[in-house]
Amino acid sequence: MDLPDDLAFPARTDSIDLLALDEALDELERRKPRQAKVVELRFFGGLTAQEAANVLGISVRSADDDWRKAKEWLWIRLEDGAQP
Repeated sequence: MDLPDDLAFPARTDSIDLLALDEALDELERRKPRQAKVVELRFFGGLTAQEAANVLGISVRSADDDWRKAKEWLWIRLEDGAQP
């Protein structure tokens, strides 16, 4: 499943349950630390895929792949509380 960027996270942060997001990111960090770091850099830091890749010392393709997988996992986790 590939989510469009505008559907990955609500545009307004006041519509996000920040506690649930924090808990989901903590879980993602335990499961997939690099994916969690990409989310931190892209979503919270505002970095591009290229910039995140440079920070992490990985290819842009890997950064994009981590971003896509993390968004999908977080979307599912935040939408229904499922444990993917």
